[in-house]
Amino acid sequence: MDTHLVCTSHSPILYVRPHKPDYEDTVFAKLEERRQAVADFDPDLVVIFGPDHYAGFHFRAMPLFCIGRGEAEAVDDVGGFPGKLDVDQETALGILEAVRADGFDPAQSLKMTVDHGFSQTMKNVMGTLDAYPCVPIFIGGMAPPFLPFKRSRLFGEAVGRYLKTTDKRVLFLASGGLSHHPTKYYPLLGEGTPEVAAWQMEGADGGTFTKEEWFKDLLEKHIEGGQMLYDGTRTKQHIRLNPEVDRQFLDVITSGDLTPLDDWKLEDLFENAGVGFTELHSWVAAISANLACGGHAPVVDYYYDSLEYAIGYGIIHAN
Repeated sequence: MDTHLVCTSHSPILYVRPHKPDYEDTVFAKLEERRQAVADFDPDLVVIFGPDHYAGFHFRAMPLFCIGRGEAEAVDDVGGFPGKLDVDQETALGILEAVRADGFDPAQSLKMTVDHGFSQTMKNVMGTLDAYPCVPIFIGGMAPPFLPFKRSRLFGEAVGRYLKTTDKRVLFLASGGLSHHPTKYYPLLGEGTPEVAAWQMEGADGGTFTKEEWFKDLLEKHIEGGQMLYDGTRTKQHIRLNPEVDRQFLDVITSGDLTPLDDWKLEDLFENAGVGFTELHSWVAAISANLACGGHAPVVDYYYDSLEYAIGYGIIHAN
């Protein structure tokens, strides 16, 4: 079976920063290398694991795993790219049934909404959101009680075992992490204003924002946040950038054995590397799926603890 793996960070501020950092050309050059490699691989299917930032999933019903097997569309949020995804509904159903037989009971969506947590990496690595048939899989591990990495590892293995039985060239794609703490934009449960809390609970049904108002508010906050990072009023400590933890994570995943992550305490990671570090469930699931198909351990293309992008920015791949 032929597989390919790409995992990247995402950051809304990447597209609204007030000043171009000196490493930005390198970031986009590395992304272009991955895009060209994916084009050369020419997958039959892309399985994309990603988080959401209260665009399509809200606290009134927050699944830990959700497989999109019908329509799927990305919103026009800051850092994201709007458009429809080309969902392979037959394969999505096959994955759903297989992982159920393997001990998982994920939610399913026949009309999934995703945000920059999917679309930024898809656009940068695939060229367009509908470049290839795909199966989007949401992992919701960003709110206590935190999902342990062991669950996303085993879930990814179950996905990979099923796809190994197919005759498809599969790209496993993941978006999220590394260390960052974006609570200025997405407050923790119970810590936001009543208006923001109502959106996080129910979206537009909460009655405080329309969809357009919510995304406009996020855009303004990210522009403000980018300026604060540039002028020094927000520091690496404020956004919990932690290159030591990031490097520890990268060392584990490039070893080819993800089981050491099983014992990592997400509560400690939250304190030391930010709530955004939990987005790395998407990487764990994608790497595990690739390994289950016989793929290689990944290598690191790029890492930098980027203050300007407010994240430990990483890119990895495996052929």
